[in-house]
Amino acid sequence: MKKLAKVLGFLGVAAFTFSSCNQKGETGSTQSSEDGAVEVSITDLKVAYVLTDSVISKFDFYIEKSEEITEKGRKFESELGSRARGFEQEVANFEQTAGSMTMNQQRAKQEELMKKERNLMTYRDNLMQELSADEAKLYTDVYDRVQEFLTQYAEEKDFELILSYTRGGAIWYSKKSLDITNDVIEGLNKKYSEMKSTEK
Repeated sequence: MKKLAKVLGFLGVAAFTFSSCNQKGETGSTQSSEDGAVEVSITDLKVAYVLTDSVISKFDFYIEKSEEITEKGRKFESELGSRARGFEQEVANFEQTAGSMTMNQQRAKQEELMKKERNLMTYRDNLMQELSADEAKLYTDVYDRVQEFLTQYAEEKDFELILSYTRGGAIWYSKKSLDITNDVIEGLNKKYSEMKSTEK
């Protein structure tokens, strides 16, 4: 959750461009005669913010995919544990029977066990990499979905900026009236629900 919040922190100040002067009228804007740049007064900006942690934790897509990854992790853990117990039993059996083996047999069995141990470690690392890749993909998917929604939301509501509000982040104070978190969560989940319905 915290890692995903940091990723989505990039939503921060930079998600949306200013509306054109024609859309907003001429109030608070002046046309530079030298370079044609549009200046927008800070008092004319329409700004809102979302509580990033809340958006993530209550986004149905994130909840569902997180549960899938967690369940996959449990299955991997169970399978890995079963293989590890089997290997430990094989090592214990070797220790009990080594005395009845020749030196060559002992050496061959030791090499076999070492190879199995390496394979087990490789298998464990592969499982961890797969779970990490799943998690990274989820972070990317959530970021993309939230940013796409907020872009549309900002255009519909005529916001110039939508900020990401996280504890310890860049924003220390904001009026509660600027908080659009619940509206965004509701919109995200509605859009996700409609998307799932069309996929069935």
